[in-house]
Amino acid sequence: MARPSRHSEELIKEYRSYWGNTTYADIWDRNARQYPDKEAIVDNKTRLTWSQANRWINRLALGLVDLGIPRDSVIVLQLPNWVELPLLRVACEKAGILTVPALRNFRNTEMEYVLKKTGAVGVVIPDRLDNRDYYQMIQALRPGLPDLKHVFVVGDKAPEGCISIKEMAERPVEQKISIETLQQRKHRADETQLYLTSGSTGFPKFGEMVIGGRLNNMEGLAQKWGLTPQDVMVSLSPVGGGPNALPFLCGVLRAAKIVMLETFNAQEALKLLEREKITVLTSVPAILIMLANHPDFAKYNLSSIRLVVSAGAPLSYPTGLELEKKFNCPAMNAYGAIDIGITVSPLPSDSPERRLLATGKPSGGRIKLVDEKGKEVPKGEIGEVTITGPGSASGYFKDPEATRQAWSSDGWIKTGDMGKLDEDDNLIIVGRIKDLIIRGGQNVYPIEIENILLPHPKIANVAIVAMPDPVMGEKACAYVAPKPGQTFTFDDMTSYLRQKNIASFKIPERLEILERLPMLPDVEKVDKKVLRQDIANKLKAEGKL
Repeated sequence: MARPSRHSEELIKEYRSYWGNTTYADIWDRNARQYPDKEAIVDNKTRLTWSQANRWINRLALGLVDLGIPRDSVIVLQLPNWVELPLLRVACEKAGILTVPALRNFRNTEMEYVLKKTGAVGVVIPDRLDNRDYYQMIQALRPGLPDLKHVFVVGDKAPEGCISIKEMAERPVEQKISIETLQQRKHRADETQLYLTSGSTGFPKFGEMVIGGRLNNMEGLAQKWGLTPQDVMVSLSPVGGGPNALPFLCGVLRAAKIVMLETFNAQEALKLLEREKITVLTSVPAILIMLANHPDFAKYNLSSIRLVVSAGAPLSYPTGLELEKKFNCPAMNAYGAIDIGITVSPLPSDSPERRLLATGKPSGGRIKLVDEKGKEVPKGEIGEVTITGPGSASGYFKDPEATRQAWSSDGWIKTGDMGKLDEDDNLIIVGRIKDLIIRGGQNVYPIEIENILLPHPKIANVAIVAMPDPVMGEKACAYVAPKPGQTFTFDDMTSYLRQKNIASFKIPERLEILERLPMLPDVEKVDKKVLRQDIANKLKAEGKL
């Protein structure tokens, strides 16, 4: 069901005034009426105006109804950054069908879990991508998935027994089924959409976000960022959620054009930024840094960019200043979470200190920082970020036990992020609890050291992780990917950090050099779990553990 699973009827009544009555389907309808011939969404093979995109959405929605798919059924979308991915989410919302975006590199084990756990009646796959045969994978899984009735394919060719999305979009099904049918079918603002968690600690969960709550959270960002129909936003890495979803979650509210890059490559991304005249660039720090550090950066005309927003991980103050210099516009941090909700952002007009040292104030809920016992910490002290309110998630789909474990009885959820509030109640994120290094009883926050090291002229990327130590319990180990042609040594690291006048106990006591740091699936975030295991294995092999 699309009903918020964690919310009582009383809470739903309380929150309705915040959620309102508008849905994303309504926004696409409005944009098609007001800006019919304005370009709406672009990928490497398709360009659609708002009216073209909405006709596509309506036909797909009616086509799904024509197939007899019941309301509140689930369809899993395993697609790259193609226009079909966000458009299918809107089409399914109009048809009253829930969607789950799955990572493009999920294979049999992960896809079987997602399809079985959600009880999906359909799955949408590419006809071709990365030389992988998605059709054969689904065929191998189907005997164990009795609920899976429909396999949809995006592309020019659909294997026998599959349904072509392209053919559905080209069929004038509105001549058979009235568009008014969707008014009874579509999801309401007080119903939910589903978002896949990263699954970095195991199999993913499916966060329920109330449609009106998500939309209202995004409205807060659109206002703060001053978005207009003249803006152009871009998704440079997978758009299942997070900063890469902001163009079609937030930009669409102002009819800003949405541009999608199929597979991230710094050179291709720079070409895209110039060609499409991107105005608001939202991404994770790793991607922003790779763009700014590219040897051909200065060759591209990026003067259209008016704002750079880092989300998904905090951007350091010195790195943010460097990005401002490179892109010649304000850079800032924003904070949020796929499966938790709430958005936190400063204003582009704020001072560099406010934009880069903090993430701003929340929209859509309240924040409380607590210690390990759940007691609220005084202002200025570090605690775990917990949130509640109408803009936060309503639970985990079909997972009441995970929902009970995540939310307190009075509706607060722990995020796993550590932060503090400044004197004006702006949130400052200092890292993840699981990444915290406790060296002889002293806390070392990896992000602090990473942010100091990242601007080093020889470094392309860096991650600080805990390594076990028989005396101190833990020590810090630095994994560094040098820039091409550069050599980075342990002495380079320690002397550079000492020049920055940081406490000696925070300086990493080992350096490992890699050509490229391991990344979490389909997102440009370092997989620190792999690095922690790697250094533990090395220490054991050296007889130090």
